[in-house]
Amino acid sequence: MPLPVYSGPFGPPQAERLLWRAGFGPRPGEERALAARGLEGAVGRLLTTGPDNLVGKPPQIDGHRLFPLDKFGHDHLWWLDRMVRTSRPLTERMTLVWHDWFATSNETVGSQRLMIRQNNMFRRAGLGSFPGLVTRVTENPAMLLYLNGLESEKGAPNENYGREMMELFTLGHGSGSTERDVREQARALTGFTATYRNGYGWIKFRFDRNRHDDAMKVIFGKAGPFNWKQAVQLAIEHPAHRTFFTRKLWSYFIPEPADDETQAALEELYVQSGYSTRQVLAAILKHPLLYDGPRMVKPPAVYLAGMLRTLGDRISTEDWIWLSIQAGQLLFYPPNVSGWNDDRWLDTSTFHARWQMAERVLRKHSYQPDHTKRGTVPMDPDKLVDRAVSFWGVRLSDATRRSLLAYARKAMATTTADDDRQKKFPPMILNALRHLVAASPEMQTA
Repeated sequence: MPLPVYSGPFGPPQAERLLWRAGFGPRPGEERALAARGLEGAVGRLLTTGPDNLVGKPPQIDGHRLFPLDKFGHDHLWWLDRMVRTSRPLTERMTLVWHDWFATSNETVGSQRLMIRQNNMFRRAGLGSFPGLVTRVTENPAMLLYLNGLESEKGAPNENYGREMMELFTLGHGSGSTERDVREQARALTGFTATYRNGYGWIKFRFDRNRHDDAMKVIFGKAGPFNWKQAVQLAIEHPAHRTFFTRKLWSYFIPEPADDETQAALEELYVQSGYSTRQVLAAILKHPLLYDGPRMVKPPAVYLAGMLRTLGDRISTEDWIWLSIQAGQLLFYPPNVSGWNDDRWLDTSTFHARWQMAERVLRKHSYQPDHTKRGTVPMDPDKLVDRAVSFWGVRLSDATRRSLLAYARKAMATTTADDDRQKKFPPMILNALRHLVAASPEMQTA
């Protein structure tokens, strides 16, 4: 069954949207270079895997390197730095997708080292086989700690991971699984253990056959002495899985549900490809709705990383930790096993933090009214708006542009009677316009 493919013009505006949806926005000129490849070439380029040659210098905070394994918040800065400097934006964006899909929080795990190890696993395996990824997640030390896998043994199985593996990771709520399936899955998943050593934390994660319940079980109506790998396979083979996977993956890139024909074609492609994430993702990134459909709100990490990429800046302050907390997305700390609630990205609380993020990004680029030479900044309101828009390289709607121009005209009108104001106000107004552009709907969404 053929999948719809976008057939409209593929120019810089379309490439820019693709870079925001499948990455963290373009660096200057990157959307033009990607557009020159055409749709097929652009998607193929993003799907290319290999070493990530991070662009630019590593981050420093007050002249010191980051300590992502030890210092609170530096794990967040470490990953944010990768988003800013990555040369493999889709690989990095999929790492963020999987972190939300298989949500694991260091609030419970208590080890930045194990969380970053999981993060690197997502980065390596994120564009391969989805069953292979679920298998890796199931035995991953951070997940074992987060959902009590180490507490699950023969005679006392813990149901947490078995339930979430079905309801959140592979099948969805109301998929037809029963409480008996949850209990039997829990028995199949018994056997993992680890050693705790003072000063080192959890070490030597392993599967211990003596802790595993190897008796007969009945899962989804099938009987057998299933083990943990077979438990994963049974979930993947469940009739509800193909629908759940394709719908959930689609939702990370396109906010409007797929029509019935597209949904059926995605499911067929998924199964025929051997449960390949890469092939389904390629079809989603070429779908007309990605380019012609509604805009999506950028998650806080994407919004912040994108501003820094646009300006060629790097991570140089711990302010991004507390601002990200206030914006609702501290990396490695999703609120619960369901991941982040996208509906909270733009509310009266989190938007204020985004406003502050933009101010912090712009601080080093701001004009100083007392030290800016007359004529460096134009006096004309239209030119001031043009300068602010070109600074960000964003495409604004006519309505947004009219609002910015109305502000610039009103602010400039106050300078006519005071020569000192004529010198100081244009740079101040340009600073404000840059900030307003960063807060505009066109920069908050893509």
